[in-house]
Amino acid sequence: MAQTERANDYRLIDVRPLEPALGAEIRGIDLGNGIADDAFAEVHRAFLEHQVIFFREQSELAPETQIAFARRFGDLHVHPAAPHLDGRPEVFVIHTHRESKVANGGGWHTDVSCDTEPPAATMLQIHTLPETGGDTLFASMYAAYDALSDPMKQMLQGLTAQHESEHVYRGRYSDRGVDDAGRVYPSATHPVVRTHPETGRKALYVNAGFTTRINELTSAESKNLLGFLFRHIESPFFQVRFRWSANDIALWDNRCLQHHALWDYWPHERKGHRVTIKGDRPYL
Repeated sequence: MAQTERANDYRLIDVRPLEPALGAEIRGIDLGNGIADDAFAEVHRAFLEHQVIFFREQSELAPETQIAFARRFGDLHVHPAAPHLDGRPEVFVIHTHRESKVANGGGWHTDVSCDTEPPAATMLQIHTLPETGGDTLFASMYAAYDALSDPMKQMLQGLTAQHESEHVYRGRYSDRGVDDAGRVYPSATHPVVRTHPETGRKALYVNAGFTTRINELTSAESKNLLGFLFRHIESPFFQVRFRWSANDIALWDNRCLQHHALWDYWPHERKGHRVTIKGDRPYL
């Protein structure tokens, strides 16, 4: 069915598709007040169909409320490097300001793909925003895979890639009081093309943030193929761009998309809370 036909099929929530490849706004529910099981079932369906969904006109969620909603999707993931809310290791505090060394989410990536069992989904609410800037781009890895030629798909099917995080996380949060001396950061091998465990669809699963090499190729072959794939996923035909308003919530599926949070607002501040849902080991 077309996106508009699917959207009209919802009874309890208002689903407004944003782009042909991915993305939808969800209206008509207030996550701060909790939602009934039948409404949650429609939210979960919209999440799988649209890959990233945005909840507009929300109140600022208490950490316990955000955690409770995210847990309806599964057990929660604790980030291997980032600072968290005091007493709430599940809540990753997103905070960028004048003195920040880096911005969370910069560059195209899939959240923590370096884990053996990478996160399935991420839920982010932004509380403090700059007057302009700070948008987030999302790209569908279903669409990126589908757009490849059949010979390229066949070649990628048998390949695996290394996902590493030492180069990403070492010292990254030192300006926020994180001392990572002696900490070992994760590394994992995953298929270049993965099958989504809930939808059965195939998606590209390499990203410029964490993927360092394709294991079955020579160094030169790996560098050139990854370079092509990293450029390929940046096509605007695979993307949706989200402009935040205060207390908007985004929920995205790390198993089939990548995202890029733009740091175009320095020296202004951007702050929020992120909660991440555990996933399983990617498979072909």
